[in-house]
Amino acid sequence: MQPHETSASISDTSACGACIAATRIGLRPVAGANRQDTTRRHAITYSNGYYTRLTIHRIASYTELPLFVAEYFVGTKVLNDERDNPGVRSSLRGTHSALASGLEALFAINTVTGVWNLVDARHDPSGRTRRWLHSLTMLAADAGFVATAGSAGSARRGDGSANTHRAWAIGSMGLATASTLMMWLWKN
Repeated sequence: MQPHETSASISDTSACGACIAATRIGLRPVAGANRQDTTRRHAITYSNGYYTRLTIHRIASYTELPLFVAEYFVGTKVLNDERDNPGVRSSLRGTHSALASGLEALFAINTVTGVWNLVDARHDPSGRTRRWLHSLTMLAADAGFVATAGSAGSARRGDGSANTHRAWAIGSMGLATASTLMMWLWKN
């Protein structure tokens, strides 16, 4: 064997052309890199609708964190006002409800655009793990927000119910925030 050859011989029929060329310059072939193991990559094309939905999804995601911060502070103020003055309705309850409605609209828009684009991108292997992880965590946050809304009515009846409502809200906001930051920071 000459110094520049490796264990794969040039006449080996199971080696791919790139592996044969690699042996000529002293590189070792990659295990499993024969013709039978390689798959052809196909071009993935997306529709204009995909990119329109993606733009809507991204713009809406930038409103998420400011809405979370506002809802957290207003919700905490409502809770404290009503604990300090039992039987008196907080003047910020309407603001709290309006912010909650804004979050509902935001999550409805982002769920529809996100799931639709997830289906459209199902054949694209690039970024698949990131897309699926984001989608599953955001759907879990959606479920948490449904539980938060479901516990809102009983939150007025006592501290235990209010704390349950608050815990669902904070947990859902935390999960959604982590998932959103993951998409902003984890690039392919």
